[in-house]
Amino acid sequence: MNQRTLKRPASFEGTGLHTGRNVSVCVKPAAPDAGILFCRVDLDPALRVKASFENVRSDEMRQTTLVVGDGRVRTIEHLMAAFHGIGIDNALVEIDGDEIPGMDGSALDFSRGLIEVGLEEQAVARRFLEIKEPCFVDQGDQSIVILPAPSFSISYMLSYRDDDLHDQYLSLPIVPEIFERELAPARTFCLKKEAELLLSQGFGKGANPSNTLVFERNAPIANTLRFEDEACRHKMVDILGDLFLCGKFIRGHVIASRSGHALNVELVRKLMMTNPPETPVFSKTLTVEDIQKVIPHRYPFLFVDRIENFEPGLRATGFKQVTMNDYFFQGHFPGHPVMPGVLIVEAMAQVGGVIMLSETDNRGKIAYFMSVDSVKWRAPVRPGDELRMEVEVVKKRSRFGQCSGRAYVKETLVCEADVKFAVVDK
Repeated sequence: MNQRTLKRPASFEGTGLHTGRNVSVCVKPAAPDAGILFCRVDLDPALRVKASFENVRSDEMRQTTLVVGDGRVRTIEHLMAAFHGIGIDNALVEIDGDEIPGMDGSALDFSRGLIEVGLEEQAVARRFLEIKEPCFVDQGDQSIVILPAPSFSISYMLSYRDDDLHDQYLSLPIVPEIFERELAPARTFCLKKEAELLLSQGFGKGANPSNTLVFERNAPIANTLRFEDEACRHKMVDILGDLFLCGKFIRGHVIASRSGHALNVELVRKLMMTNPPETPVFSKTLTVEDIQKVIPHRYPFLFVDRIENFEPGLRATGFKQVTMNDYFFQGHFPGHPVMPGVLIVEAMAQVGGVIMLSETDNRGKIAYFMSVDSVKWRAPVRPGDELRMEVEVVKKRSRFGQCSGRAYVKETLVCEADVKFAVVDK
């Protein structure tokens, strides 16, 4: 089974369940092994954060939130469940606010929208997390366990021990057809007394009867159930979204009782402690001699001294030591030496060329510029600076590729750009 991404972008717009603010989302195709990446395009510079358990804040109430520094993306679980449920390995999620829209409170709109634009198989094998031995998290009367199994399934027992919502139980194998029909339409919910508490604490500002089931006396207020056990089914949707933070599809049987987001994510943390990510086979450091074996550039137009964290076809970090001996300082602001901005973009493009041309099918070829987009220069680069360029492939086909790059001096962002290449024979 190979990895999959989207054939073309899918757009969504709505109100955040907790913030109550309008937000737009565009889900774009991504390269193999990129995983799910969220990008806050409303921030300057844009915030990029991978959908990983390592970036999750577990103290956010009734939601799963990604956090990097002061930036965050809230309530990702329903979109993540759609990726997991219908089988999308790689995607770039661009969002212009801090919370994924709630839509109708389920994963249905996301699933339909993603399926509508079409899924594309990629020429890289899907990564699975095979459960070899039981793993569990137990917090008093809440628990979640995952057991070895040849395929993925979830069993959930919902028990609020409250007359406003009776106990429910369901067990299902997880395959795209079952997810779309049996789980994606199940909406988020809470008890009436919980809704009042959430509002008093500043949450649930975008919740209303059209996107949230509010239970009182075992029935939703001003709403009609889609399933008799819809609350239980939605808990299974949350598990699907949260477990995909491990970055792989799972082969195992999940059994949960009264678990929520914090417990789900804790299970992922525990799983990844016993199943650490594999070190990429090709991850290494390239010297300048290695670089010259991949791209044709030579002095005085080679602007990369070394490359680290190198993963052919995926990503790399390039470095250039900027010195007063660099030839361009002779004529570019000689009384005020500053590295030309176009050469910073060229340096990032050279790192991208190494990433693209290092793949087996592209060796011995040349990568030509097709276009440069979203270029921004943010700070000067002067003699004595070490330029660090973080570049990753965001789209890749047989004859062209697109890379996203950022250049830093220490921790200061100095330049960013998206570069498209055409890969041609010499």
